[in-house]
Amino acid sequence: MKCVELYAGAGGLAMGVHLAGFVPLAVVEWDRWACDTIRENGACGYPLVAGWNVHEGDVRAFDWESVGEGIDLLAGGPPCQPFSMGGKHRAHDDNRDMFPATVDIVRRLRPRAFIVENVKGLTRSTFANYYQYILLQLSFPEVAKRKNEDWMSHFRRLQKERSSGKAIWQGLTYNVVPTLVNAADYGIPQKRERVFIVGFRSDLGVEWSFPKATHSFDALLHDQFVTGEYWKRHGIKRPPMVPERLTARVRRLGLFPPEALPWRTVRDALAGLPDPKSKAARDIPDHRFQDGAKMYPGHTGSPLDLPAKTLKAGDHGVPGGENMLVRDDGSVRYFTVREAARIQTFPDGYRFHGSWTETMRQLGNAVPVMLGRIVASSVAERLVVARMHELARTAQKVKGAA
Repeated sequence: MKCVELYAGAGGLAMGVHLAGFVPLAVVEWDRWACDTIRENGACGYPLVAGWNVHEGDVRAFDWESVGEGIDLLAGGPPCQPFSMGGKHRAHDDNRDMFPATVDIVRRLRPRAFIVENVKGLTRSTFANYYQYILLQLSFPEVAKRKNEDWMSHFRRLQKERSSGKAIWQGLTYNVVPTLVNAADYGIPQKRERVFIVGFRSDLGVEWSFPKATHSFDALLHDQFVTGEYWKRHGIKRPPMVPERLTARVRRLGLFPPEALPWRTVRDALAGLPDPKSKAARDIPDHRFQDGAKMYPGHTGSPLDLPAKTLKAGDHGVPGGENMLVRDDGSVRYFTVREAARIQTFPDGYRFHGSWTETMRQLGNAVPVMLGRIVASSVAERLVVARMHELARTAQKVKGAA
């Protein structure tokens, strides 16, 4: 199946999509450092990105006619700064808002499905109207914004035409499913809440919902404080007491064990990596100690025995406290690039181009590779079923004509 990747960054979502069986015809990203990361891995023959058609530049300037027709999937995460909890919250007034460009590309390519990822902040009450406006545009991309029409007027027209049930149902439409998910619930060693907006072209007749969660905090607590298997796996001594705030919850789990798998922790993710200050670390790509980590209010780092806090790109290239780990003795240090890559489920063989701050920015903006694979695999499954139904209907028509 054929796909195109927008706002590819360092390639997290794109690799997940590729692992799900899609072949990228175009991978578009404006940031040269991120493009260099993908290019250098491809030049070294790294299998997940080898042969990718990487285009450095604005998606609005790309020649989309060159990719041809029959695109199965469009995937990408438009820049999140307009909606980020730590940003200026300007949404549609921010010139980095690329949702209009995304809708325009959907209108041009008419993909059978799309996956759009963005930050949790997009769902905040202050952005409620604009969020619904985005969903309506993606549902009815051919009801385009008119010249000199502001977004609110366009939003009202979309709402009116949707409720009328007339013109817009005759053109290109998508069944759109937005879902807010926590990456930790899918085996990613990071508490990362993100919105996935998934759409299938209406003529395919696909019914889809986001894959069910496979991991849970309760299962981690059961693994740690009921069976103790977590500590045995890591070869460390079990804490003498259950944290007081969790006592009642752990007692209940002893009676009713959860069916899910345990959340994966920072300690799980970093297993096998030597201390970045050690000699052994010199032989591991991108695993270098970065000095300067300090703890202060709001800048406390990630405990080893929980999923990491959300990795962030940071302001002005300086990663925040979420990009630190808390050692067993309570001291803190920054994650190395390799450690951050593991938390984002990038494979160990994948290298990152640029300085520590630059590569951490790429990682902070990335979609976890394995989360991308889970979503894209679910989409691929429904597309395959839809294609089989199409072929069956065609065969039936041919048989009937004969």
